[in-house]
Amino acid sequence: MIELLCIDVDGTMSDGKLYYSKNGEEIKTFNVKDGLALAYWHKIGRKSAIITGRDSEILKIRANELKIDYLFMGIKNKGECVRNLKKDLNLDSISIASIGDDMNDISMFRECGISFGVKNCANGIKNIANIILSSNGGEGAVREAIEMILKQEDLYEEFIKYW
Repeated sequence: MIELLCIDVDGTMSDGKLYYSKNGEEIKTFNVKDGLALAYWHKIGRKSAIITGRDSEILKIRANELKIDYLFMGIKNKGECVRNLKKDLNLDSISIASIGDDMNDISMFRECGISFGVKNCANGIKNIANIILSSNGGEGAVREAIEMILKQEDLYEEFIKYW
């Protein structure tokens, strides 16, 4: 059973593009389908962690909105972050999934039992991820990964009934 989902942001939860207002404020877009799936993920007692290399005030707002359990920003070594989470939560790799899009996600993937790459991920990720999703980053990829996990664990029908 997957108990923790580790999620990259830029290129995974968002489309990977960096938008700035004329005042220099960062603007990101997020897919509501991801949010709906994460709400159910939390409802059934599963945990989530956002692990990203960048700092973002907008991400803090979105993570709070989604009730993300753990938010790690400015992370240079995502694998080390996951190792620390495993230790703190007393989890083994097989109970952790991750989703990402680029080379800085490789160390995170190596610490998890299952790894998902978004459709438009870097070639290096395509060679390492266990599953390449049919959704691009920012287009419901997190939702797709959660649905795959729920189907694998025979929980998908409950997900459908919940709504």
